[in-house]
Amino acid sequence: MIYLHQKRLRPAFTIIEILISVIILSFAIIFVLKVHTDNQEQIVYISERNTLSLEDSLYLSPNILRYHKESKSAYAVLEKFFKIKEQKSREILKQNERDIFIPEEITILPPQEIQGGPKSTVNEIMLKGKHSAIYHRFKLDSF
Repeated sequence: MIYLHQKRLRPAFTIIEILISVIILSFAIIFVLKVHTDNQEQIVYISERNTLSLEDSLYLSPNILRYHKESKSAYAVLEKFFKIKEQKSREILKQNERDIFIPEEITILPPQEIQGGPKSTVNEIMLKGKHSAIYHRFKLDSF
């Protein structure tokens, strides 16, 4: 007796289906890597900006308004307020330098209908460098 065995073919993916799935996966991986790279660049920028914000606070002394359109080191600004004895600290402060720009001050008056309201003065302090920054100093003149 002759038995004929019929081989059943099991269903499988064709080469085209496999290629399409590989292409889709590669696009997904490229997109995820691009998003990760963009986020990493933003994280580096934010951490550098935060470090420089801390350094910028060295320039926000009471006499900063007299340094309009000048380039000053942190040491030049702080030497009148602090006695810095350590030479290494002096050198670090001298290396930290910013261009300072102070536009005209703005006076804020109370509305006409309010009698005796507060009057204030606003100074804008622009520190220019690798990551420029703008700070505002508010002074309450009268109440």
